Amino acid sequence: MKVIGVHMDRCTGCKTCELYCGAERGSECRTLLKAVQESPVPLPRVRVEGRGDVSFPLQCRHCLQAPCLDACLTGALTREKKSGLVIIREDLCIGCWTCTAFCPYGVIAPSPERKIAVKCDRCLYMEKPVCVDVCPTKALEVVDLEEIDTLLCEKRRKTAEAMVECSGEGLRLLDARP
Repeated sequence: MKVIGVHMDRCTGCKTCELYCGAERGSECRTLLKAVQESPVPLPRVRVEGRGDVSFPLQCRHCLQAPCLDACLTGALTREKKSGLVIIREDLCIGCWTCTAFCPYGVIAPSPERKIAVKCDRCLYMEKPVCVDVCPTKALEVVDLEEIDTLLCEKRRKTAEAMVECSGEGLRLLDARP
């Protein structure tokens, strides 16, 4: 399964991903210049949070056991069979926003003007999510979850080998600071 990964050290909080997401996914015209003139203003499906030197783009994680799916009163939230992504069928959404209360990441947003909930569908119809495509610092990246698991497994193996090579007995600190 593919997921959107975030390089924390690269995100500057510029919100380019938010602007283009709102234009591409929430506007009638799908262009940035015209989208900001629309009423209601299009809502992005990604939101950049942070303060100071730390920023983080948040979007739907498409949880394997998604509480929003169970919370949805009309069945508007559903898991797309082919991709496994949690999507909103806007024609079934009644704008009760129960899903927003149950989302553990707070990434489903109410759109009072349109009377629906909006969330990231990872630009399912596109080759690449728009937020990933427009990020000027390449802080967002589509990665294969299996590749991440392999990488983490290798890191754990190397850490275990390094711990075994340490001489002596007793407590070993993995994050030793001077």
